[in-house]
Amino acid sequence: MTDAAPPAETNAENGAQGSAGPAGPGFRIVAQYVKDLSFENPKAPDSLRVDGRPQIDMGVEMNAQGRQDGLFEVELRLTIKATTDAMTVFNVELVYGGLFALQGVSEQDIEPLLLIECPRYMFPFAREIVARATSDGGFYPPFMLDPIDFAAIYVSRQQQIARGPADSGQA
Repeated sequence: MTDAAPPAETNAENGAQGSAGPAGPGFRIVAQYVKDLSFENPKAPDSLRVDGRPQIDMGVEMNAQGRQDGLFEVELRLTIKATTDAMTVFNVELVYGGLFALQGVSEQDIEPLLLIECPRYMFPFAREIVARATSDGGFYPPFMLDPIDFAAIYVSRQQQIARGPADSGQA
């Protein structure tokens, strides 16, 4: 299964038009990088011999902002804490960044593109970093993040914002 975005990225990069006609709206990934990474294994080596599966508490945040050079910086923040009744097994905190150039994107589509599609492209790289960190921490098999539905997170966030003023008055 292929996604329509990669051909548009290629066309935008070299300025050529594909055989299907002019390239539509899209984005180009300028750079991806680890902005912050923390791995803690506070009870090692005892944490490496845990019976059963630890409880996983995971957080996901996406943030995006425009830059003066016309590019957009997107941050995918993942926090993973594995615990048992007796101990913290490991903590991972990753802020994975991406720099994106947008082309032909309408104003109302910029935010969803930056907070849904850009993190979707960044996720496999962030997933690999988390897996490598837990593997390097002595855990086998390494912790593998399940796929994340960035669209559902975005919709939920928009619903919270819409309800926000009414909820804040009750608190």
